[in-house]
Amino acid sequence: MWSCEAFNDTTSVKDQPLCHDLHLTLSIFSLLYLIICFPIGLCYNALLILVNLYNKATMTMPDVYFVNMAIAGLIINVVAPVYLLGPVSTRWAIWSLNNEVYITLLILFNVSSLVVMYSTTLLSLDYYIERALPRTYMSSVYNTKHVCGFIWGGAMLTSFSSLLFYVCNHVSTKIIECSKMQNKEAADAIMVFIGYIVPVTAVLYALVLILRIRKETTPLDQDAGRLDPSVHRLLIATVCTQFTLWTPYYVILLVNTLTSVQGRVAGEHYIRILEFTEGLSKFLAFSSSFVMPLLYRYISKNFPNKLRRLLKKVHCGNQGCSHERTVVQQVITQE
Repeated sequence: MWSCEAFNDTTSVKDQPLCHDLHLTLSIFSLLYLIICFPIGLCYNALLILVNLYNKATMTMPDVYFVNMAIAGLIINVVAPVYLLGPVSTRWAIWSLNNEVYITLLILFNVSSLVVMYSTTLLSLDYYIERALPRTYMSSVYNTKHVCGFIWGGAMLTSFSSLLFYVCNHVSTKIIECSKMQNKEAADAIMVFIGYIVPVTAVLYALVLILRIRKETTPLDQDAGRLDPSVHRLLIATVCTQFTLWTPYYVILLVNTLTSVQGRVAGEHYIRILEFTEGLSKFLAFSSSFVMPLLYRYISKNFPNKLRRLLKKVHCGNQGCSHERTVVQQVITQE
């Protein structure tokens, strides 16, 4: 992720211990992620997807959004090890800005991050709609599936700026117009605005509406069509966790953008701290890929029952379990 070798020519002897301490800290975090977080995230995201797809008939609106986030989490899980195992010290060439692998992983990461943020945002808004207007089917599973499709499409279109940055890096010497578009800071600024500021504003608005409607007691509170109360705890936990883990990444992205635009020449100590903070913020962003399925596993009320049905199906196969066949035979005999 980050190495002191990049500063060896300019780093004073006094700053060398600090530099190596920061590098050691990031290395420990990276190792812990690869050993613990990566396999857990991979297994639980895949399990979340399989369990809900097997129980399609009982999926609810929040389930669809969490499946969407789990798919994005799997992509982040794939990107994370390549990034964590590719610091400057290993002299991997893939992390140069002109490399195809770098830009591909960057686009995948940007698309997945947008999907995660907007799935969280729309989950909040749909939860409010479901509470305010139950049984209207405005936030139904059918509609949510189509919304998730639009989320992926919008995320890919938004990440098109990163693709343009890559293309212009290769052809800017031949096309003058393209050289004017070669601006990484502009692409990062777009990501900060669309990927963070807009979702934060929408989520805060949704939470205000949810808190307002929860204070009102109406006959609809007894409506059986309302979502399970555990969904509210799951929503609050999801929103708080997602924005806690992703906020440092977007803040650092904004700081880097503003620093580049202003053209300030920062000191070596400041650059070193900023590089360390950037690496730590990306580690937190990667962590969302294993934290979210764990939250869903332990807060969702219906997940354990769905998981048992899937495991029973896998264990018994297509023929069905022996006790189920016995029950069916007893019913036939009684008739």
